[in-house]
Amino acid sequence: MKKIYFLLFFLLAAFACKKRNNTQAPIKNQNFEIAESFFFKNNDSSFYYFNKVTTTSKDSLQVAMAYNYMAVIQSDAGDYFGGQESLTLSLGFLNEQKETDLACLASNYNELGLNSTYFKKYTDAINYYNLALKFCRNDSYKLQFLNNKALAYQKSGAYSKAIDIYNEVLAKISNKKEYARVLSNAAKTKWLQNPNYNPLADFSKALQIRYSEKDEWGQNASYSHLADYYEKKKPDSAFSYLQKMYLIATKLNSPDDRLEALQKLIKLSPAAATKQYFQKYQNIDDSLQTARSAAKNQFALIRYDTEKSKADNLVLQKDNEGKRYQIIILIFGIVLLIVVGTLWYKKRKQRLELEAQNTIRENKLKTSQKVHDVVANGLYRIMSKLDNQETLKDNPIVNEIEELYEQSRDLSYERPKSKNQAFNEKIADTLKSFASESTRVVLVGNSPTFWEMVSEQAKDEVEHILQELMVNMDKHSQASDVVIKFEQAQQKINIYYTDNGIGISGKVQPNNGLTNTGTRIAAIGGTITFDTNVEKGLKIKISFPVS
Repeated sequence: MKKIYFLLFFLLAAFACKKRNNTQAPIKNQNFEIAESFFFKNNDSSFYYFNKVTTTSKDSLQVAMAYNYMAVIQSDAGDYFGGQESLTLSLGFLNEQKETDLACLASNYNELGLNSTYFKKYTDAINYYNLALKFCRNDSYKLQFLNNKALAYQKSGAYSKAIDIYNEVLAKISNKKEYARVLSNAAKTKWLQNPNYNPLADFSKALQIRYSEKDEWGQNASYSHLADYYEKKKPDSAFSYLQKMYLIATKLNSPDDRLEALQKLIKLSPAAATKQYFQKYQNIDDSLQTARSAAKNQFALIRYDTEKSKADNLVLQKDNEGKRYQIIILIFGIVLLIVVGTLWYKKRKQRLELEAQNTIRENKLKTSQKVHDVVANGLYRIMSKLDNQETLKDNPIVNEIEELYEQSRDLSYERPKSKNQAFNEKIADTLKSFASESTRVVLVGNSPTFWEMVSEQAKDEVEHILQELMVNMDKHSQASDVVIKFEQAQQKINIYYTDNGIGISGKVQPNNGLTNTGTRIAAIGGTITFDTNVEKGLKIKISFPVS
């Protein structure tokens, strides 16, 4: 269950990352200490200060720890993609050869395993747990990693492998709460493997331990396991355990567990009570989705504001130094002007070449379509006539015409092949090429996983749409800040474009570029919305279904 996963990682993130094999403690700056004081009391503030640590600290381990904390906060708020991004950034600041970094490495890989399990990528999860075990030097944490690995095997249907690991952990574990958790998980796995197996003895033993240890999260899990077992054998007993699960999940303020309990109660409840449980489920689910969407946006804004503040401070520092070193700045400005001019010329040349290539490609596609419509269809009509003439039916020339027909059809569907480059890198290169000394371009959420479910056609169209927007920005908007945010909401891909330029007054007037943009988005079943009712600048939303 998600909350149990979270508690495990919280333990590792809060303690394992700090543990060192020597007596020297990591040097913390003030932002880090403030962030820790807010952790799980005010997570927005905690995230803000941890994000400041990542931009101000010179201690690589401290930066990695900050990203680790940020991943905990994001995952707990339901932003699993953002959590994966923070964990990946954390790994970039760690060295596998440094003993002091190993605990944080193990913690990062364990959480990546938990996120992969959430996304049902069980093979990836098992690989991450193996890496966590490789770098872990704490026997207690190793047993927890093994339990997580066994759970991934269980969910993937590899019950025998899961049971072997559970037996290994049970033989070594001494902590009562952890023993009860592994015992209950092992019993459920044995029952899933063999429906005739009776897990009640182990379920009851685990529940009694959890009662004696006052482990309410553990009781919540036991009620879930017992309800699953009794669902078909004794529905009344299952219903009773689900009611207990719902009550304790409410006490623990765990919306995911409340939803799980309500979902099962709806299935088992009498017809008269079904509507009541369904209404509760709908209200909790709507609130949860709204809260998680707000959290994702808040995290993105915090990162953007921090980056913007950092950039503004750099500009201010340069201005102050300029007053003291006017001659040096003048020389530097001349050199910078030459460099910027050269870069502008190269980017402009590159953009013109890209536009020319797109024009050539469109002309090729039009020509290939004409080949299909005129030549291929004409050849097909000739083939049909020849097939109807008995004297020519088996003539070799008919086969040659058929071969020409197939080749002409192949030409009509031929498309240029893209270079072997990750699409998130390709789109980043394209958009960043429009950045200049006077225009800052910021991308949010452009991760490799974001594009995994997007079709090649949609990628191609989105690339051209964004490029067209950036070209229009560069020509007309006079913007100094451009933010492009990528997010997936259920089965929709949403891309938000925002700039602080002069905007568009009145109704949007379509030109060739905007007309092509509308045609492209329509081709992938999407929409593009221009919001001109903003005080300054322009906001555009691009939305299309996940492939």
